[in-house]
Amino acid sequence: MSYGVKKLLAVVTLVVIAFGWYVTIFGVGSVGPIKDQMKFGLDIKGGVYVVMEAQTNLTGADLKKLMEQTQAVIEARVNQLGLSEPVVTIEGEKRLRVELPGAADSDEAIKTIGQTAMLKFLLADGTFVLDGSMVKNAGVTQDNEHGGYAISLEFTSEGTTAFADATKKAYNGQVKSTTDGVRSDAIMIVLDGNIISAPSVNGPIDNGKALITAGGTGGFKQDEATRLAALIRGGALPVELKEITSSTRTATVGVDALQKSVYAGFIGLILIYVLMFIGYRIMGLAANIALTLYVILIMWIMVLFKGVLTLPGIAGIILSIGMAVDANVIIFSRTREEITNGKTVRAAVDAGFHRAMNTVIDSHLTTIIAALVLYFAGTSSVRGFALTLLIGIVLSLFTAVIVTHLFISLFGESKLLSAKKFFGVRENNESIIRFKREFRFIKPRRIYYTISLVFIVVGLIIGIVRGYNLGIDFTGGTMMQFDMGKSVAAEDIDKVLQKNDVNAEIIFAGANNEQAIIKTMQSLDSDKREAILSDMESEFGISSDSLLAIDNFGPSVSNELRTNAIKAVLIAALGILLYIIVRFEWKFGVSAVLDIAHDVLFVMAFYAIFHITINNPFIAGILTVVGYSINDTIVIFDRIRENLGFMKKNKTEEVIDKSINQTLIRSIMTSVTVVVVMIPMLIMTSTAISEFVLPLMVGVIVGCVSSITVASPLFYEISQLSGGPRYKMKKSKKTARRSRDE
Repeated sequence: MSYGVKKLLAVVTLVVIAFGWYVTIFGVGSVGPIKDQMKFGLDIKGGVYVVMEAQTNLTGADLKKLMEQTQAVIEARVNQLGLSEPVVTIEGEKRLRVELPGAADSDEAIKTIGQTAMLKFLLADGTFVLDGSMVKNAGVTQDNEHGGYAISLEFTSEGTTAFADATKKAYNGQVKSTTDGVRSDAIMIVLDGNIISAPSVNGPIDNGKALITAGGTGGFKQDEATRLAALIRGGALPVELKEITSSTRTATVGVDALQKSVYAGFIGLILIYVLMFIGYRIMGLAANIALTLYVILIMWIMVLFKGVLTLPGIAGIILSIGMAVDANVIIFSRTREEITNGKTVRAAVDAGFHRAMNTVIDSHLTTIIAALVLYFAGTSSVRGFALTLLIGIVLSLFTAVIVTHLFISLFGESKLLSAKKFFGVRENNESIIRFKREFRFIKPRRIYYTISLVFIVVGLIIGIVRGYNLGIDFTGGTMMQFDMGKSVAAEDIDKVLQKNDVNAEIIFAGANNEQAIIKTMQSLDSDKREAILSDMESEFGISSDSLLAIDNFGPSVSNELRTNAIKAVLIAALGILLYIIVRFEWKFGVSAVLDIAHDVLFVMAFYAIFHITINNPFIAGILTVVGYSINDTIVIFDRIRENLGFMKKNKTEEVIDKSINQTLIRSIMTSVTVVVVMIPMLIMTSTAISEFVLPLMVGVIVGCVSSITVASPLFYEISQLSGGPRYKMKKSKKTARRSRDE
């Protein structure tokens, strides 16, 4: 490609970036700004989600048909609630996930959609009349006689006959009530064993239509009539459903968390810009241009594919910004190395790019493996994190391969900008940023082993003896967060809990500790949660609006999370092992997987020693650690493999030490960029994001160190036991020429 064409493409790219940011912030024409285009999850815009499990032993096609029928009934109910974009999806084999944006009360939502939701019409003596499947329609109409609103009913042909017979018996006094508070001439409408209405019959009804009024009370209120009509219209569910997890978030909490996340992401982005420019000069400028485009692309791709952005998803985007630099750093390190070896800047740019590509692809593909496992094995919130991370990894390859390469090659051919000093190299071909001596890593390997082993063993013993600090999503339990509007004593809240026979941990948060968080290790049903809310309102003078968030996890969910976490790590490790064996050889693969095990155990020990809460985001953290750790390890392994082909007369120990020293700056820089972008997230953002960030931060640091002090020495040990490495490099003419030059 000619220099003129490159200049033109560079100008077009800069114009696209400028226009893209303008549209992102302000919008153009019919295209609104990104904040209006993006679909936000319930944890940001507020709402309720409930996961319910079908109580059935059916399997296979019969179970699938049953769940599809149940899904249809639930969809019919939630669509009557007047909420925007309710979502009902089948999750797994026998679970339904119901998301209700804008809803404020999970308990009310559960009641409305039907926890078990078997609708029946009964006579006052308990005789069955018909079920919800025989109700053709139920609506809300004006009650002209009593004022207010009434519920209109319309039955199917089968329902018409059954209802006519029942109303005739009730009206003619053929029924004697056996239900307290229900008149003998009433028809009871029963949902899940609870009477939701028991209107008296004014006469036989044989036309298939009926009207439920509130009688002398002045008619139903509109919301009462709407809710009752929706419950009746929904019909009977074909199976009993049991709530296993639910969550409520207010929009106030979500918007505040979103704003903090945006600020944290902006600060992290600026820090990376500065770090890259200081570390890589003109190449860092190229990376910053590519990174600016990268941020626009990842946001608009989320919009294009109608992705739902959650708080964990934001964490994934911000983290991917830090990881996007990784491919650039690999290319820059290679380019700078080529310059120090005596090549011209122009030749070094081309050689550095091509020599770095295999490493870039290998390191990113292994991270993609971990992200895919995370997506398919994770829950909804974790999937949001995995999706944005996955998109980010693919985009980082694009921006590094296309955009960064375009600009550094343009700079390399420029008379003004192609001086070595702009690429971080002195005129004597010494790198400006370098270690003055080479370090030895293989000889002191037993010291590294001992330090790691002691830390891991101590941590695991503490975890076994004291127990890990497991969150409610791993143990089962309930979390309720209140805005008290003032500082209150934990003892006073505890009195409310003891009144309801609930033992809980009480944590204060927010400005002046005015928010109270109640965490129980037992899963509280909706009735118990309502009782606590009612007592909190009466005791402290707060309203139902003061309940900012509720999370509820049943024991079956917690057991499943633990099992899935273990499976996910094992599957990711196996996938990575197979990939490395195919791309490298088995010694590298075994060393890498042992290093992964080390990193996972090290993070587990860290959480045990410092008694940090382990919850659902921890799974995402561990799997991302797996992907990132192997990313760093592969960069070193790729250099070891390359040097084994060139340095055949050197001892294996010398080759490995040389390879680590050659990639040391790169390993440190990529880890620093990721940690730098995570620090604002850890300090400034909400708990939902900081819970994702902490294991990632620990894991990135551990992964960087272990790739040098554990993975590489382990490869040495295995090589020695198996008779030494026998790697043969296929040399092209360029490679052979380079080998002779060295």
